[in-house]
Amino acid sequence: MSSMKRRVLIIEDEQDLALLIKRHLEGSGFEVQTVSRGDDGLRAAETAAFDLILLDLMMPEKSGTDACREIRQKSSVPIIMLTAKGEEIDRVVGLELGADDYIVKPFSTREVVARIKAVLRRTSAEPEAEKKTIRMEDLEISLSNYEVKIKGKPVDFTPKEVEILYLLASHPGRVFDREQILSKIWGYDYFGDTRAVDTQIKRIRQKIPDEGLSWGIRTVYGVGYKFGASD
Repeated sequence: MSSMKRRVLIIEDEQDLALLIKRHLEGSGFEVQTVSRGDDGLRAAETAAFDLILLDLMMPEKSGTDACREIRQKSSVPIIMLTAKGEEIDRVVGLELGADDYIVKPFSTREVVARIKAVLRRTSAEPEAEKKTIRMEDLEISLSNYEVKIKGKPVDFTPKEVEILYLLASHPGRVFDREQILSKIWGYDYFGDTRAVDTQIKRIRQKIPDEGLSWGIRTVYGVGYKFGASD
């Protein structure tokens, strides 16, 4: 099964750009499908299995943010957003909706391929990841299959959310500042800002029950976040 090609869905209304990215991805061994509208992208995502979705933020009919929101309601497939806007608010909105990364236009196709490979590397099960499982009374986090169980029940976390929760839970009591989390989770080549960390933590907390747990993610004001015992 490891020889099977990884499948990427490109949802991008600029056809020349979509075909250029497709050609480079196919040259790197990927299987690629392109669609030019958000609603068509949703249908494609529902009818076929993809390893990653490359999603343009600005599209006719249905915006990339709407498409991302709807995909996230049904799937935790990795999503990289493409945006022609460099404003912080656009990047943060995409990450709040559950995107795993974003790339600001203009960009090189080499950068796109590298980012896709990086995201897939992080979310692929590897032999050593079998050992990367945290178990406690009411929490289990597995990096071998990117699954989280709270009180024995699976909770649908995105790959990025799993990685952040694993990082914090594997060092209980240790405070990580936002720059450290950016570096460890997104990598040194991530051209983001610390707001991305806050939005991801917010999403994680929304999926955690308000009470009845022996642990929680604590905010250390002015510094960052830590994993610790519940109050």
